[in-house]
Formats: sequence, C-alpha cells, structure tokens
Amino acid sequence: MTTFDAIVIGLGAMGSAATYQLAAAGATVLGLDQHAIGHDLGSSHGETRVTRRAVGEGPAYAPLVARSHVLWREIEEEAQRTLLVECGGLIMGVPGATGQHGAADFVEATRAVAVAQGIPHEVLGAAEIRDRFGVFEVADETAVYEPGAGYLRAEACLRAQLALAVRHGATVRTGERVLTWRSDGSSVQVVTPEATHTAGALVIAAGPWIGQLVPELARVVSVQREVLYWFGIERDFERCSDLPVFIWMHGTVPGEFAYGFPAIDGPSGGLKLSTEVFGDATTPETVDRTVSASEIARMHERHVRGRLPGLASTCVRTEVCLYTVTADFGFVIDRHPAYANVIVASPCSGHGFKHSAAIGEAVAQLATGAESSVDLSTFRLDRVALAG
Repeated sequence: MTTFDAIVIGLGAMGSAATYQLAAAGATVLGLDQHAIGHDLGSSHGETRVTRRAVGEGPAYAPLVARSHVLWREIEEEAQRTLLVECGGLIMGVPGATGQHGAADFVEATRAVAVAQGIPHEVLGAAEIRDRFGVFEVADETAVYEPGAGYLRAEACLRAQLALAVRHGATVRTGERVLTWRSDGSSVQVVTPEATHTAGALVIAAGPWIGQLVPELARVVSVQREVLYWFGIERDFERCSDLPVFIWMHGTVPGEFAYGFPAIDGPSGGLKLSTEVFGDATTPETVDRTVSASEIARMHERHVRGRLPGLASTCVRTEVCLYTVTADFGFVIDRHPAYANVIVASPCSGHGFKHSAAIGEAVAQLATGAESSVDLSTFRLDRVALAG
C-alpha cells in the first residue's frame, strides 16, 4: 500500500489548486473526487468566474487574490493555455445600495481596498458608464472600474492544475467516494469503497459535501442553490462581447443586484448573468437542478428588463450551482481543531474561486509542515463556529 505525503479530498477550485501546489513542491500526493473533473454537481462549474484584486469583501482577501493572479500566469505558462482573461471589472451601485458578502456599501468598500492596496482603478459616474460601455441602462449609479479585473475559465483551471499535478507525480483518482477518514495526529487514513489510503496529512476541500466529512462544520454552514443564466443576445453583440465583468447593485433592498460577464461564446451563446438567492438550505443530493420558466422570467424581470435592453427574455442555457455559506460569508481555511495534520479548505461562500490558486499554495504549505506565506488568521475555524 502506497503511503503519500498528503491526500486531498475534493478536486474543485481549492482541491485542484492544493493538489497541484503539493505536487509542484515535490510532495507525493493523492487527489480524490467522487465525480469526474469539471463536473456540474458542485461549485466550480459554469464556464467562468469573476476575478478582481479590489475585493470589497475586505482587505484580508486582497493578498490572496493578488498572489492568485501571479500564480495563474505561472500556471498558464506551464500548461500552455489561457486561464485568466483581464477584460476589466465594473462594480456599480445606486446611492444607498445594499452591499454583499457582509460589506454595507460594496462600491465604496471596493474603492477603499483599491486605494489601500494601490490597485489601478477609476471612479465613474452614470454618464461615463453609459458612454464607455453602451449596454447598461443606468440612472444615478456610480462605479469603480478596475482594468486588471476579469474572469477565470473555471473548468479549464481545474483541468490545467490537475494535469500539471500528474505531470509532477501526483496520483488523481476520480469516481472514488470517501466513506470516512481518521487521524492519529501523525498519519491519516482515508477509506473509500476501493481502498484505504494512508498519508501524513489530509486536506479536505469538499465544498458542499464539507458537512458530511467534517461534522463539526455541518451546523455552521448552509448549502444554497444558485442559478446561472445565459440570456440570448438580440442586439449589440459586439459591445456585449467587449464588456468587463460587472457587479451591479441596482436597488436599495437585499437581492437587488446581479453580476455578469462578457459574451464569450459568439452571437448565439448568450450573455451569462446571475444573482444570489438565499433560502432554505439544501444538499448536493437533494437540490433541484431543474431551472423553471418562471425562474427565468423572474430573473429577467428583476435584473434584465430595462437594464440590459440588448438581451432577450429567454435563455439559451441555464445551470445550477451550489454555494456553501458561512454566517459572515467568510472562508474557512484552518487546521482541524482535533488533528493538526488535517486541513480544512472550505467553504468559500460564493466568492472563493478567484482566490483559489493562492489558497491551494497556502494549504500545501500547511500540509507539509510550513507556515502559510499569506495571513490566514481571518479564516480560522473557531471564528465560524462562534458565528454559527
């Protein structure tokens, strides 16, 4: 039986990054996932994810995303494929707009982080937004425009990092579900229907399955169903394809915001939009993965009609995604409270993908006995337990 330096459970955004970083550092590593790489049952699918260095969620995140941008470029060079597209990012809101992810005024919070971190940006008024981008019907919005923001090609990021991990010697096994794990403090055993795997350290990056593998987290996280929509493009495709990524707080009550991407799949591929809807908790096994016509109509009425007039009221595509959310929308990146050789790298509350390359590097450092080169104190496990 092979004994590894580390085992990683879950090969989504965090797990694929940790597997790659461990292997690149010379560790022997086993990556396990119960599904195929890039599957559509968790949180890391749907083609694209926003990335922005001016993170309105708070300054503790800025070092993670800044380091991630460096790592994405290194990974691109090694993998010889495009993963990060810097098309710019527009964070805009009306006066009095509610924030998101715990920030009371997300536009101002974004500007403050940009100023504090020296991130190039512009502050735009409504007329400048209309003139520069053409497709937004804004009223009295103000915005922060970050030219270095953009999007990540989500599934491509997973596949590139795991392919590189294998090139560096990692073992990746998919379609293998973890039944249980145990640690004696110096080694861990991970039991699947196929085998019992042994390692010096364990990384659990299981996303919406985290409560099943770390029961201590089950009561303090909530798995939420979110829908991604690709609305058809009726006109202005050229402008739609040249857009920045955007987050748009267009009202003053919770839920009156949407985020979107440039149209990257041609005139018939639609423009991807989504929002955040929080309701009853669900599970990956019981979530409704069907998107109804009434949901599409409601999304169009609330976030598209009168705001993005070039889009149709019908979708060319929809997908269901899962958020695993803490009470304060913060991350959990920490050692297990009972076992120092077990690291939890989940959940990420719907805004984690942009940080995942650096989180993977930090987790790899912890798993090999080093200290993280990025300050992770904001994301301690005991903080989430107290918040719950």
